[in-house]
Amino acid sequence: MLRSLKDFVKSKDYLLCVDSDGCAMDTMNVKHFECFGPCFADEWQIKDRASALKRWNEINLYQLTRGINRFKGLARILKEMYPNDPEVAAFKVWTDSARELSEGTVEEQIKAGGGHIFKKAFAWSRATNATIAALPDEKKCAFNGVYEALKEAGKNFDIAIVSSANYAAVTEEWKRCSLLSLVDCVTTQQDGSKAHCISRLIGKGYSPSNVVMVGDAPGDMDAAESNGVQFYPILVNHEEESWSRIIDALNEVLNGKKLDLNGRFIANLS
Repeated sequence: MLRSLKDFVKSKDYLLCVDSDGCAMDTMNVKHFECFGPCFADEWQIKDRASALKRWNEINLYQLTRGINRFKGLARILKEMYPNDPEVAAFKVWTDSARELSEGTVEEQIKAGGGHIFKKAFAWSRATNATIAALPDEKKCAFNGVYEALKEAGKNFDIAIVSSANYAAVTEEWKRCSLLSLVDCVTTQQDGSKAHCISRLIGKGYSPSNVVMVGDAPGDMDAAESNGVQFYPILVNHEEESWSRIIDALNEVLNGKKLDLNGRFIANLS
């Protein structure tokens, strides 16, 4: 039974946490190429559009910040483009300190008089969501092998989505790809950071050594390491291969082994 983070109850001794965009779903590039970046350029009326989109993609796809929360990514590029703007500086401070980064918390800042930049960030996020929703279904598909892997993993692992994306988009995409029925819990940006969500999930009664985070970005690995849980990488441009061997790795976890950063086991857990 699918539950929210608040209502989720542990049913197995092991937990598999899975990121969405770029990990389970082959949607990372298209969303940034056609939605996030262009909507940013539109909202801020960027004149040198090509350079701005190139930098947007570097931050969100090709650097260690790959998979960063949308508002953190926005703050980062705005700070580079407008280094002396006090509203940009305030927005950057907020994204660095807020426990939750979502449209809801941006709207709270607007109501609290947080400045015009929060209105622009909210408008950009809403425009991005609408553009993502308008993408044809064939551009929002799961990687081959995800369904089979999650179905097999579910025999021994509770399964939770741990994503920094928008809840409505995540659940719509997973449902359409017949994946949502395999999931026990959904956590997205309104629940807090990935590290926070993993911490809350561990608090349901799991041993950290029995928890595996599956992700495609350095931030996913950082969220796992900060909670002392294991990490299995979905390698960029090798996603299908990564999913094809995940069950072997999870079986090693079930046998008390520890995974290295390539998803291979290295030692018995003491």
